[in-house]
Amino acid sequence: MAINVDRFKNDLDALIEQGDLLKVGMILDMKGKKYFRENVFGESSDDEAAAAIKRIPEFKTEYESWYSESLALLRQLLPDRINDFRALYEKPKSRKNIEYGNYVIQDYMQNLAVTTPYGETKVDRSAAEPQFNQQVAILKSAKKRFESSIFEIRQLVQADLFDSEIEASLELFKNGFLRAAGAIAGVVIERHLKQVCDDHNIKITKANPGIAVLNQALRDGNVIDIPQWRFNQHIADIRNICDHSKSQDPTKEQVQDLIDGTKKILKTVA
Repeated sequence: MAINVDRFKNDLDALIEQGDLLKVGMILDMKGKKYFRENVFGESSDDEAAAAIKRIPEFKTEYESWYSESLALLRQLLPDRINDFRALYEKPKSRKNIEYGNYVIQDYMQNLAVTTPYGETKVDRSAAEPQFNQQVAILKSAKKRFESSIFEIRQLVQADLFDSEIEASLELFKNGFLRAAGAIAGVVIERHLKQVCDDHNIKITKANPGIAVLNQALRDGNVIDIPQWRFNQHIADIRNICDHSKSQDPTKEQVQDLIDGTKKILKTVA
């Protein structure tokens, strides 16, 4: 799943970046190189301006592939916006008159313009600019939805994983394997507190932080209050007995407290 997530994210980022460049390409196509030379690169040398203009993609050459790739990605990530995205490109079958509001990118690609009986321009290619801007905006909204969905998926997957690990801890506890039961519960707490730190953009400099380090970071970041900090630290002390203490064995009551405390932390620290 992680590979697919990264691939979708990279493809979406690339399409958004290309869309922003194509916006400039559309303006260049409509206004011409002279306009850009005088109004955008006025203080640049001719060679600098020419080199910059050369890097701008030609809208009519590159739009179609961008549109097809964007449509394919939207089918995967934001299917409820496909019709909106397509409608900004395709000529509506029910259209009788061409106005600024129903001019689409297909019209632009065919250099379509509408004039009055007196030869005055009624609708020109500039009517396609807001349509294309809206397409790019839909892609950007897909990115927000995508990131939100991935966050939700990861939370659900992690919650299921934690539940299964707590069940394993309880099974070991019932069979008298107290240290092993406590060790598993401690790992669950560490992973959860690390995720909470990530969610709140709290940076941890230590390579492999334990519960105490993560707990203190959350307190310093005002994510948890002092009573919760103390409770977490108490649970961390029991976990240390299970993991590290050679002179003291954890009692059944302590491990029970550790498992119950793990469940509480998962519900209350977020």
